[in-house]
Amino acid sequence: MSNESNTSAAAAWTTAAAVLSASGIRTVFGLPGDDMYALEATHGAGIRFILCRDQRNAVFMATGWAIQSGEVGVAVVGKGPAVTNTVTGLLEAAASAAPVLLLSGGTGAQHRGSGAFQELDQLAVVAPLVKYAARVDHPDRLVPTLRRALLIARHERGPVYVELPENLLAEATALTAASLASPDTAETPYEIVTPADSAALRALRAARRPVLLVGGGTRHENQGRELERLAERLGAPVFSTASGRGAVDEASPMFCGLAGLYTPEQAALLWQQTDCVVALGTRLEETATFQWPSTIGNEVPVIQVNVVAADFATTFQGPKVLAPAGATVRSWLAHLPAHDADSEWTTSVRAVHTALHAAHRELLADLAASSELHIAEVLGALDAELPADRILVQENGLQDMWSYKFPLYACASGAGSVVPSEQTSLGFGAAAALGVKLAAPERPVVAFVGDGAFAMAGVDLPTAVKYSGGLLYVVLRNGGYGWLQVQLDQRENPVGDHAFVDPEAVRAQAPQLPGLHQVTVRDKESLAADVARAWEKCAAGEVVVLNVPVRLTDAMFGADVAGGDFPQIGAAGDE
Repeated sequence: MSNESNTSAAAAWTTAAAVLSASGIRTVFGLPGDDMYALEATHGAGIRFILCRDQRNAVFMATGWAIQSGEVGVAVVGKGPAVTNTVTGLLEAAASAAPVLLLSGGTGAQHRGSGAFQELDQLAVVAPLVKYAARVDHPDRLVPTLRRALLIARHERGPVYVELPENLLAEATALTAASLASPDTAETPYEIVTPADSAALRALRAARRPVLLVGGGTRHENQGRELERLAERLGAPVFSTASGRGAVDEASPMFCGLAGLYTPEQAALLWQQTDCVVALGTRLEETATFQWPSTIGNEVPVIQVNVVAADFATTFQGPKVLAPAGATVRSWLAHLPAHDADSEWTTSVRAVHTALHAAHRELLADLAASSELHIAEVLGALDAELPADRILVQENGLQDMWSYKFPLYACASGAGSVVPSEQTSLGFGAAAALGVKLAAPERPVVAFVGDGAFAMAGVDLPTAVKYSGGLLYVVLRNGGYGWLQVQLDQRENPVGDHAFVDPEAVRAQAPQLPGLHQVTVRDKESLAADVARAWEKCAAGEVVVLNVPVRLTDAMFGADVAGGDFPQIGAAGDE
């Protein structure tokens, strides 16, 4: 490096790796292009490259990393079909509002339109799924383009894409020390000032039966436990979307479970009686608002707080606050007086929390009297055996959905949760678990997944063995795609001889791999010992697959009529 100009010439991937390193990125996921320049460059920059076997899994892993850490997850792939393989991962990252950067190779400018090998208009493919997409055709634009992409990913909370065409590989790039001097981040004020007469505060003061709903946007916004303080101040129940779990301590007596599709029956009356809903860091997707009373968003105002205006659900009327949830709640607490909400409302809220735990104990007691093993008991065994700060990474299938039922699984005492978005991309949880583990290496990470999802991500089991340092897969084996089989079985007229499950596969195991340990739960009597053995191996740094044979009828919505995307709750037995 010249002392006068303080610059050096670097090829594209070397420059990209330097920018990532200067931004604090130390881990990337992916499958590099044939030329190996990306692999070489990251190695030279001291960045750990997690070599994946499938590009979709690589983006899932980067998304899991981003959700857990709150930092940018990076995936690196080649060109053409390598990019199209990432599309499902980008869809999941977008729906999860996860800050993910996808870097890919690309056809050189001099060859575009000539039928070059693996030539593809990659920008057109990924642009609908990302917040920013760019192709760098001149070396002088590489550093500012990468810096822009990182800023957007971090602060607009979503995936971004940058293509590095082959013609950049040998072109000199002016890489200055100044361009790498500081991380690519913008200052976000910790505190904001909310006027005392703001529309949101007026609505809060007028409410006597408020409800708080926390979404995925609050995951890293509650270090000071302000959300719990606001609930106590308002006397309000706290509900969570599936992606918002872990943001609040679910041991709080104000916590009443998940919202929408997963609302406990004991808590349904709270939604019927509320006179104000406060939605923090959520887009209010269909799953979160399923079966809401028609009054909500009409007569009952919905106060929404989001950092991106596009995330506001304009279906619901009420004040909207464009700001981080944490700073907003802190500003509200400075203005709101000591709790003056309906005292009967607060009593009802606490009674719901107590009733949920009583129902949980009653359920487990009833199941214990049965000779058959139930998934709820598997969750109970995991709760009893694993450390309190475990993170459960879930899918959204027929039977792993039991983990969405509070308090069968509870994010209390430091426990965490990572789930797929409303897109419920099959295989996300099984693959993302590795990203979550690498983002939180000191914590136990459990992938709680069905066998269909596990099979889709299974190609990267060797990746988990090599890099995770200990990961537990709890695989619920019903023989295939249970949700689809239930839909098929409930049709009045059979559809050919099709089947989505294979009864013979219920007792299947994962492929035998060096470094992979497997335990199969034999029956109810062996469950506790099997879980303890699996965790002992996992705590010692091994990757463990706990195979759990299950019955299709052991489903969270088993008593409900299948209704396509959603069960027809309460319709079972209707004429």
